[in-house]
Amino acid sequence: MLVSDFDFALPPELIAQAPLPERDASRLLCFPRAAGPLTHRMVRDLPQLLRAGDVLVVNDARVIPARLRGHKQGSGGKVELLLIEPLAPLQQGTAAGAEWLALGQASKALKAGQVVDIHGHALEVVEARGGGELRVRLPASLLGDGSSEALFDFLEQSGELPLPPYIERAPEAADRDRYQTLFAKVRGAVAAPTAGLHFTESLMTALRAKGISFAQVTLHVGPGTFLPVRVDQVADHTMHRERYDVPVATVEACARARASGGRVVAVGTTALRTLEAAFEEATGALRAGPGSTALFCTPGYRFRAVDALFTNFHLPKSTLLMLVSAFAGMDRTLAAYQEAVAQRYRFFSYGDAMLID
Repeated sequence: MLVSDFDFALPPELIAQAPLPERDASRLLCFPRAAGPLTHRMVRDLPQLLRAGDVLVVNDARVIPARLRGHKQGSGGKVELLLIEPLAPLQQGTAAGAEWLALGQASKALKAGQVVDIHGHALEVVEARGGGELRVRLPASLLGDGSSEALFDFLEQSGELPLPPYIERAPEAADRDRYQTLFAKVRGAVAAPTAGLHFTESLMTALRAKGISFAQVTLHVGPGTFLPVRVDQVADHTMHRERYDVPVATVEACARARASGGRVVAVGTTALRTLEAAFEEATGALRAGPGSTALFCTPGYRFRAVDALFTNFHLPKSTLLMLVSAFAGMDRTLAAYQEAVAQRYRFFSYGDAMLID
């Protein structure tokens, strides 16, 4: 299977550069997973489109302002770092610095041993892994008692929100709110689980009144979601690994929904990948607890944990488009995307949505 099979023509003006004034005012393209016509609705119509007994599983990861700007000690050259994730769990009371995976940009490639000054704090490059990927050591001055909270508090004050590269503007104050879902609480993601951006308190109230419940998982979205697929054959692509956690309450909610004839509806590809990664074939149920996944869903993958998908529109030739094609069928998905382009839907993070059930 070729990566080019997942290409489509997208006029640049359809890439949403800012959110709509109201989160649930986005358009919604609906189509049955097996067969049937496409229909055009609104996100706020979800209470009429879902069924009593369904459970919506959302990703409660919170985006951190992980982009830092500084300069090289000595030369003064400008440096931009995007902190991705800790390479080992932070421990309370540690005095030494912690190592993080980061992406770095500079006029000249960063090398091991170089020190970057970020707002008066010295970050050391421990290893340059190629492709801009770095292992960096954060100083104890950024870590407080060694917990992640001290670092996250620093990022809130000094970091920038890492908007996706296809949003061609600098982050604004409003993005601190609008590029977070209403469910966001667990800090650590560097990209938003964007399907959740459409939900409002009033929409959630209407869904609950219909007998539709909510459950949470956490998957810290990494930059791999935006990186282009640089191979010709889909099978040759390697996914970036991402951390997740599935609460016991979510395992119980999904089991309860299916036992009563309801459906597990993943809100976004991150929720879907988490549920599929946590599904145990031997027990036929989800496994609660933390884990990590590099699951790559392509056409032919058998979905076991998820019955329906609510998601945004994704980039051409992206792993996310491949996932949707695996879920709904390649021909049906690409036809739906052609319809979305023809009907001038808004694409990507701040764009419109689709419901596949």
